[in-house]
Amino acid sequence: MALDFLILYEHVVREYESLLLLKLELERRGYSVEIRQLLDRKKLRYFTYKKPRVLVSSNMYDNEGLNSHVYNNVGRCQRVVNLHWEQMLSDTQEEEAWFNFAGNAKKCVQTCWGELTRQRLIAHGVPEQNAVVTGAVMMDFVRPEFEGYFRTKTELCNAFGLDPEKRLMLYISSFGYASMDDAEVAELSKMAGTDFGEFARVNRSSMKTTLDWFDRYLGEHPEVELVYRRHPSEWNSPALAALAAKRPNFHVIFEDSVKQWIVAADDIFIWMSTAIAEVYFAKKNCQILRPEPIPHEFDPVIYAGGRYVTDYEGFAAAAQQTEAAFPVDAARIEGYFDNGTAPAYLRMCDLLEEIYRSEPRDTPFDAEFQPRFNLLKFFALGGVHLLYALKLEPKKVFFFSKPLTDFAQRIYGYVDKAHISKAEITKMEERIAPFVR
Repeated sequence: MALDFLILYEHVVREYESLLLLKLELERRGYSVEIRQLLDRKKLRYFTYKKPRVLVSSNMYDNEGLNSHVYNNVGRCQRVVNLHWEQMLSDTQEEEAWFNFAGNAKKCVQTCWGELTRQRLIAHGVPEQNAVVTGAVMMDFVRPEFEGYFRTKTELCNAFGLDPEKRLMLYISSFGYASMDDAEVAELSKMAGTDFGEFARVNRSSMKTTLDWFDRYLGEHPEVELVYRRHPSEWNSPALAALAAKRPNFHVIFEDSVKQWIVAADDIFIWMSTAIAEVYFAKKNCQILRPEPIPHEFDPVIYAGGRYVTDYEGFAAAAQQTEAAFPVDAARIEGYFDNGTAPAYLRMCDLLEEIYRSEPRDTPFDAEFQPRFNLLKFFALGGVHLLYALKLEPKKVFFFSKPLTDFAQRIYGYVDKAHISKAEITKMEERIAPFVR
């Protein structure tokens, strides 16, 4: 029996919760749905008897993406929808060809969180029928319809050993480059064709100053708890470990979703994370901490014209405020994140259902696009997944060949990072199901 929808994801933390919401709603409507990771091993059934009618991809920028995400997973498919998870860009990135799609990627249906993104894509050549405003599914979880979905402040604090009677402050970090050395930054700059040197310097400097502020404030205010929500790339940060050891009311916690912490927190501080949109829709008190300016080519456009805290005195004063005007213009946020009368997951499923039932809107696999099957990746993914199941790292198996070790180890790392257990999936589904009506 053919599959109705195959949804491909890239990052668990960023995407999986929202995808389960879509899956449960589509199943409620009577459709068959499966979710798989972009680097899951390729299965012949998706090319044959279980070929999906609609392929829903995590991202789709050019012909290479169309080849990798669609053709190498299911073969030719004319009904391709791009969930387009990377929509919050800097002003420089908004003008770059890469982020506005090239080749036959423009012939896929591009979902847009808001009207401003839709206008940008159309201005760069995406046909109007292929750019559709659906809203951002991840924002649904902070809508009134999902009241009770998250744990209360008391429940969350008790789970992590925090005092629920104290004021809970949350810092959402984006210091992904602060942990990189100069060689790593240089290598990344070479790969991307963009110089990240100054941005990395601002990362390091801003992180150091921000932690100094926290150190001083927490020493003067033992009556608060501060949770530092680290960026995934900050997993090995001596500075964070040192401050946590020094201040018992400073906690580096990565578990649970950032939305859960946003909903529970009394005060929220942020640097440049696009999670500021979730903070806005959750109607929480928020301040932007900017010890120094961020190069505009890296600063998300949603922050344009924002109100920033730039020194310790400003931070200490902001930390004492229980209510303040939101630091980013509301119209700008809602221009990028459409907050319709219906939740985004319902609007997204309406679109997917319409695409399923109708003739294809465009022809991604027309004569202009010549797909190719990557036989090396087909066998390599199968081998790496076998090693992962056996808990054997490639560096222990292919020690006799450094190039082979490096190739397999890199894929192994991606597979490990994107893994989610069946038990975790079941737990998430059980939590979401009561809200799908």
